[in-house]
Amino acid sequence: MEYRIETLLDKKLVGKQRTMSFNNDSTAALWGSFMPHKKLILNTKGSDLFSLQKYPKVFNYQDFDPNALYLKWAAIEVTHFDLVPNSLETYTLKGGLYAVFKHVGTAMEFRKTFDAIFLEWLPNSEYEIDDREHFELLGAKYSNTDPNSESEEEIWIPIRLKSYL
Repeated sequence: MEYRIETLLDKKLVGKQRTMSFNNDSTAALWGSFMPHKKLILNTKGSDLFSLQKYPKVFNYQDFDPNALYLKWAAIEVTHFDLVPNSLETYTLKGGLYAVFKHVGTAMEFRKTFDAIFLEWLPNSEYEIDDREHFELLGAKYSNTDPNSESEEEIWIPIRLKSYL
């Protein structure tokens, strides 16, 4: 599996947030509420969108509770937090070490990519999950208009070197 390791600097994001679980997923509604307001943000830094997840504790794929609540953001990076529209919120994504993977395929194939990351790559790497935000970077090749279309996005997983006692 191809990946790269990146040290991310803090990023200023503007968007909308919603609490949800995997079993009670409201991602489509979150993005539906954000996108009409995106054009009001005047100080964007690039056009890539952030689909960000903040879990209440360290994410554990093998012991994952699909009913556990987490915070999800639909956002875009900005240069500063001045003049943020009242309909949107600000968030500072904390920097740190990330493993970055590319997902190419439909949304239905996302699980296969996640399995490869968390069941194959991670256990065999020198890294473990860090307790920071997970996010997907949705760039120019991302498409959500057709659920069967080939789409590309980057999956950013917060990591740290394994601590051996």
